[in-house]
Amino acid sequence: MKTNEWARLLAYVTGLINQQVLLQNEYLAAENRILRAQLPKRLRLTDPRRCTLAEIGKRLGRKALEQVACVVKPETILGWYRRLIAQKFDGSRFRAYPGRPRIGRELSELVVRMARENPGWGYDRIVGALSNLGQKLSDQTVGNILRRHGIPPARKRSGNTTWKDFITAHMAVLAGADFFTVEVLTWRGLITYYVLFFLHVETRRVSLAGITRHPTEEWMTQMGRNAIDETSGYLRQHRFVLHDRDTKFCEEFRKTLAAGDVKCLRLPARSPNLNAFAERWVRSVKEECLSKLILFGEGSLRRALTQFQEHYLSERNHQGKGNILLFPRADQLPTSYGPSVGCQQRLGGLLKYYYRRAA
Repeated sequence: MKTNEWARLLAYVTGLINQQVLLQNEYLAAENRILRAQLPKRLRLTDPRRCTLAEIGKRLGRKALEQVACVVKPETILGWYRRLIAQKFDGSRFRAYPGRPRIGRELSELVVRMARENPGWGYDRIVGALSNLGQKLSDQTVGNILRRHGIPPARKRSGNTTWKDFITAHMAVLAGADFFTVEVLTWRGLITYYVLFFLHVETRRVSLAGITRHPTEEWMTQMGRNAIDETSGYLRQHRFVLHDRDTKFCEEFRKTLAAGDVKCLRLPARSPNLNAFAERWVRSVKEECLSKLILFGEGSLRRALTQFQEHYLSERNHQGKGNILLFPRADQLPTSYGPSVGCQQRLGGLLKYYYRRAA
């Protein structure tokens, strides 16, 4: 008798639970239909979402899925499940394929860099350069890397020269020449002085050729003789001089330089960018030095320019040359440095250079 009562009670409770679950499912199905009506026709599901639906859908079975599946068809959900099983036993990512291992990214970039920086280098030449760095590659591998990056063989690359490569190859024999003016205070008021300088394009070394109030033809001719002097001439190792169309670069000046195997190249009108390094030095000397001083007489001007020239060459870092000193002195070379920091001052502290004192 007691057993029957417990059975009736259990059936009653189970029926209540089933009824509650059925009501919840009916509510969720109705809510799902309403929400689906507000969404686009096709939903974008991620892989984790597909895995979740596939696992639950497999437990429900095809018949139950046909009643509740609204996002996709039951066959699609079961297909996801079969793919999930296939991925579990897929060992292709651990499979060792025959043949040589792939070339690393850094080594490929190095091969491409060598080919672009040296248009005349063939595959064998690049292989030899790589062997100097401890890298062993075959010429066929080098060719495959270059073809993947769209770089033709050396016989086609060597015939194409960019303006950058052309100018870089000739920088060692190029010099720039230019004038700039400075107003100097004297007893007779402000006097305009003309400063002539030469600048080696490759090293950025600057030489002050002369300072004068009257850049006459005779004075320019003498400056040309000084520039090509066999012992101390600044242009004795140069072949070309770039200068603008200023009339101060007269015919006698150009003939004097031509006698020393130095050819003058007159730039087109209104093209300061073609002598950019000389123009930049004028800006530097004016902004960093001359514009911050009141100059009294030619001696004051000459002293300021000389001090800035020495500072420019050995105490000023140049961003265009890797942010280093152009011509460091022997005491500026990296040796054993001490903990204390010293300061080299010029022109009353206008120009400063910081260094570590020797230990």
